[in-house]
Amino acid sequence: MEKNSRTIKRVLLSGGGTGGHIYPAVAIANELNRQFPDIEVLFVGSKARMEMEKVPKAGYPIEGLWISGFDRKNWKKNLLFPFKLIHALWKSHKIIKKFKPDVCIGTGGFASGPVNWMATQKNIPLLIQEQNSFPGITNKLLAQRASKVCIANEEVKKYFPKDNIVVTGNPVRNDLISVHSKEQARKVLQLKEMPTLLIIGGSLGAKTINQTIEKGLNTFDEEKIQLIWQTGKNFTTNKQFKYGLRKVFIYDMANAYAAADVVISRAGALSISELAATHKPCILVPSPNVAEDHQTKNALVLAQKNAAIMVSDQEAKSKLIAVAAQLLKNTERQNALSEAIKQFNFPNATAEIVNAIKEIYASKS
Repeated sequence: MEKNSRTIKRVLLSGGGTGGHIYPAVAIANELNRQFPDIEVLFVGSKARMEMEKVPKAGYPIEGLWISGFDRKNWKKNLLFPFKLIHALWKSHKIIKKFKPDVCIGTGGFASGPVNWMATQKNIPLLIQEQNSFPGITNKLLAQRASKVCIANEEVKKYFPKDNIVVTGNPVRNDLISVHSKEQARKVLQLKEMPTLLIIGGSLGAKTINQTIEKGLNTFDEEKIQLIWQTGKNFTTNKQFKYGLRKVFIYDMANAYAAADVVISRAGALSISELAATHKPCILVPSPNVAEDHQTKNALVLAQKNAAIMVSDQEAKSKLIAVAAQLLKNTERQNALSEAIKQFNFPNATAEIVNAIKEIYASKS
C-alpha cells in the first residue's frame, strides 16, 4: 500500500537492558499488530542484555548492537565506550537503510540512543516512551529530536520540551485486570482466607527485601499473615512459614495481585504501573542500584500524593516488617491507598501511544 494512504507498514522499536524498557515496547508492538495485521516490526537492542532473549520469545525479530551504558563506578570499563558507540551508529545506519522504517519508537535504555539518533538524521519520525518519573539520559537527549514524547504522568513534563509531550501512562498487560475476585484468586492459588501480603522484587530478586522478609517470618506466623513471596532466582532460603507460598518466579501474576491485600515491591516504572492498574495498597522499597536513583524518584511521586508508602532500602531491615504488619491490620489505610493510586492508572495507555505513533506518521505523509 502506498505511503499516502497513511498505513504504517514498517516500525523499528528499540529499548532494553531491563524489563521496564522491554515489556512496554512489546506491548506497543502487540497493539500495532492488532491495528495493522500486515505491519512489519523489528526490534533493536543490546547484544549483551535480556532483550535478545525476551523479544524473540514474544514473537518478534531483533537486531543486536555492540553497546553498553556508561559505567559511573568503574572508569576502566568505559575505555571501549567510544568504539562501541561508533560501531553501534554504523550498524544502526545499516539496519535503517535495509529495513526502511516508517516510524521509530524508543522506550529507553542505551540501545535506544544510537539507532534513534540515526533515525532522526534520516528524518524518520521518532516517538519516545518514558516510563519513569525521572527520565534516563538517553531519552532526555533524544527528546530534542523526537516528534512526540509519551510520558508516564504529569510529574515528568518538566524534563521534556513542552510542545511534543503526551501524557499516556505506561502500557500494562491486559491479563492483570481480567481476573477473578480476591476470594476466587486465593482458591486458584490454594491459599487461605486471611490477610495476604504479596512480595515481589523482580525476576532476579531484591536482596534487601528478601533478607528482611526471611528475618520476619516468625512475625508473619504470629500475626497470622499469609505470604505470596516471589524470591527471584538469586535468593534461596530453607526457612519455612505457616501460611502462604514461596516461588522463585510467579507466572500467574494476575491472580497473585488479585489475592493480595497489600504488596511490597521495588519501585520500577513497570511495577508501579501494574500496582496502579490493580489498585493495590503498596509499600515501595526503591532499589539503590539503578541509574540516577530513578526508583526513589518514582516512589516519592506516589508517596507525596499518599498513593503508596515508601521505605528506603537502608531503612527496610529495621522498619519494613512492622510497616507491613500494621498496614495489613488497617483496612481504612488500605482503602485510602487503593483509591489514591488510581490516579496513576492509565488503562488506555497502549492505544494512546499507538494513536500518537499514527499522528506523527500522518504528519510526514
